[in-house]
Amino acid sequence: MNGRFMYNSGILQNQDNLMTQNTPQSLRNLVLYEVYVRNHGRDGNLANVTHDLPRLKEMGVDVVWFMPIHPIGQLNKKGELGCPYSIQDYRTVNPEYGTKKEFEVLCEYAHALGLKVMIDVVYNHTSHDALLLSEHPEWYHQDENGRPITTVPEWSDVIDLDYSHEALWDYQIETLKMWAELGVDGFRCDVASIVPLDFWKRARTAVAQVKSDVIWLAESVHTSFVIDRRRNGLTAHSDGEIHEAFDLSYDYDIWPIWEKAVADPAMLPLYASLLWYQQGIYPAHTIKMRCVENHDQPRIMQRAPSREQALAWTAFQAFNDGAFLIYAGQEAENTHTPDLFNVDKVKWGEYSLQSFLTRLCKLKKDPVQVQGQFTLLQHQPALSALWQAEDEGLFGAFNVGGVTDVMASPLPDGVYVNLLDDRPVEVRDGEMAVPETAVILRYQGSIDPQPHMAKSLLM
Repeated sequence: MNGRFMYNSGILQNQDNLMTQNTPQSLRNLVLYEVYVRNHGRDGNLANVTHDLPRLKEMGVDVVWFMPIHPIGQLNKKGELGCPYSIQDYRTVNPEYGTKKEFEVLCEYAHALGLKVMIDVVYNHTSHDALLLSEHPEWYHQDENGRPITTVPEWSDVIDLDYSHEALWDYQIETLKMWAELGVDGFRCDVASIVPLDFWKRARTAVAQVKSDVIWLAESVHTSFVIDRRRNGLTAHSDGEIHEAFDLSYDYDIWPIWEKAVADPAMLPLYASLLWYQQGIYPAHTIKMRCVENHDQPRIMQRAPSREQALAWTAFQAFNDGAFLIYAGQEAENTHTPDLFNVDKVKWGEYSLQSFLTRLCKLKKDPVQVQGQFTLLQHQPALSALWQAEDEGLFGAFNVGGVTDVMASPLPDGVYVNLLDDRPVEVRDGEMAVPETAVILRYQGSIDPQPHMAKSLLM
């Protein structure tokens, strides 16, 4: 980079920091819905997704996130059709899905329904036959023979961009502005942690001049990935750094421990402690995106030891502090994670979990969750937590361990209504039965959570 470029980045730094510190707290109440167009409907096109938008709105979704909608590279591709994260051209729509005009119409319809549209931004790499490679081969990492390469060997179908070139920054930012002007309301930025942080800061500032309320979601990466790249002298930002530029980030920082807790309830104390630490080790404006599955992870119905535990984990992550992600097909209890490289349609069936997810989505907008504070209380025999607002609250208990037992409850004795299924729940002598799956109960007044918190969370 030349000196002028670094100087310009420095001028923008204070404005960038101000923007991220002003991340609206309301983003923690978002429900996002991830769509892979190829596998979403009968024809796998934008028209199929457009037809489905009213259902998503009714379910309580706020943001529809589209996995990459751009043309897919064919050189060195994986599978029959190639990976959507191997992109040929950032500025067009995959003809397999439709046209740019059809996508613009989809955005307009989504906005009319009160939905926002988010697209995937894959700025670390392109396909081997990308338009940028033919026009600007100097914008790529190269080996000693001048051939473009990837810094992640298992990603053999892509090659990495080199952000030491100012012109590349300008091109990528102009592309983001183009999509924002077309109707896009947010960007989910693929492996954002390995693209220069100063680029994201500058991009956010520039896009805000076109649309001020764009939502920025970082696919922050596993801690082991950060460490490995740093050892090899490569860019890798921690989650704390990422939130200098982003509103939301993945919770991959503690994901491996969550995976272990799903498989083995003995790991619940460690997972609960890490959730507590998340509240203090990141900037105050940090918002995590919670989920139990996505396109890179197994379905929760496949991962969890039982259906009941899968539902309990789903309810907990929806109740947890942060935005909540649903992966298309989750509402149909899918056990199969769709293939990225071939046609592999979601099997919808009877949408057996749609009513359950709808209740969870609507609760994200409950005034208690909008205005209140979240506290994790216990991890055994069941996970429990509460949202406390000024004069009322929500208490949740989640049987993620699949136990039959009684548990302590901070609620006054009485009979409450489970907001997930309208069934009565009795609290007697400060105890209640551990639910089969999960309960969320509304109470009046205020509860001091401190006496009810598990000791390990306070250490």
